[in-house]
Amino acid sequence: MKPLRILVVGAGIAGLALARALENGGLTAEVVERDTAPHRSGTGMYLPANAVRALDRLGLGGELAAVGEPVERQRLLNDRGRVLADYTLADVWGDTGRGHALARGDLTSILRGSLVTTPVREAAVDTVADDGTVRFTDGTRETYDLVVGADGIGSQVRRGLFDAPEPRFLGQVCWRFIADGVDSGSLGRVWTARLGPGRTFLTVPLGDGRVYCYADLLSDRPQPPAGDWRALFDDFGGPVPHLLSKGDGARFAPLSEVAASDWVRPRAVLIGDAAHACSPSMAQGGAMALEDAVVLGEILTGAASGGPAALPEALAAYRVRRLPRVQWVLQQNHRRDRARSLPGPVRDLVLRLGGVRMVKANHAPLRAEP
Repeated sequence: MKPLRILVVGAGIAGLALARALENGGLTAEVVERDTAPHRSGTGMYLPANAVRALDRLGLGGELAAVGEPVERQRLLNDRGRVLADYTLADVWGDTGRGHALARGDLTSILRGSLVTTPVREAAVDTVADDGTVRFTDGTRETYDLVVGADGIGSQVRRGLFDAPEPRFLGQVCWRFIADGVDSGSLGRVWTARLGPGRTFLTVPLGDGRVYCYADLLSDRPQPPAGDWRALFDDFGGPVPHLLSKGDGARFAPLSEVAASDWVRPRAVLIGDAAHACSPSMAQGGAMALEDAVVLGEILTGAASGGPAALPEALAAYRVRRLPRVQWVLQQNHRRDRARSLPGPVRDLVLRLGGVRMVKANHAPLRAEP
């Protein structure tokens, strides 16, 4: 029997991780990306324990440990520096593992560098048909047994083939940057969120004098406000003013969500942000993408001997396995965002009295294998 012909659209975290998972199972996909030129996004990532576990299952735990910075604690402060909650990652994740932080570009480099047989080529998808025929923007056409949409929140595969809603703006905008030349040792191996009225400023040390900084703001429009955005956060204390001075060129984005549950067609499937982009409140966007890749790779490897005829049942099984977990994350993100948006004194009291308990409850089902 001929091997399955699989096209993965998108060479981000989800697409590259799936390609790695397929190679581990003896399968080879073709990956296309509209822009294959290497670029450093200038943003970082916090990978919670379930994301690290997924990378371990892909055989890349050692590579992560070599470039990532362990995260040992999480701390919530208000904008005046008062501690609202402080706990270890072991309190939340138990024996699931530890979290790591790293530059986003380092993670994609790890994933792409792990591929041996998988070609990654520059191409943009125009349309995808139900029979697996893909038309590229250069006018060429190819037919595949399976098309995987791993092309992010603006997924062309989702828009062209699935009856799914457009991304929903969450009423928040954000800025991300990496501050270099910082005494990051003074911050410890601590993920720290500072909560102000309608605003959050997050820091995660990356090691070697680098700190990943994330700032968000409640907003009724998905465009950046006028003026220098940093003035909106310069009343925060501690290291924030110094870090803001290093925020030239910060990457702006509106925060949106894709809450669809329609991910599967007989010859197509969506993974990662293309299927379920979410608020960064729980740092589970990358984790869900990595878990998607591990689970789909496992299911496709098991179904490969049955050829294309086995794909509809395999993809249906993938959706059944992943949907409850993804929906849980979306629901918990909403819960956490509502708590953060309470009036300051009420929010501070809620987090001081029940913040650790809430965080443990948010993550409890994610300690189980995906």
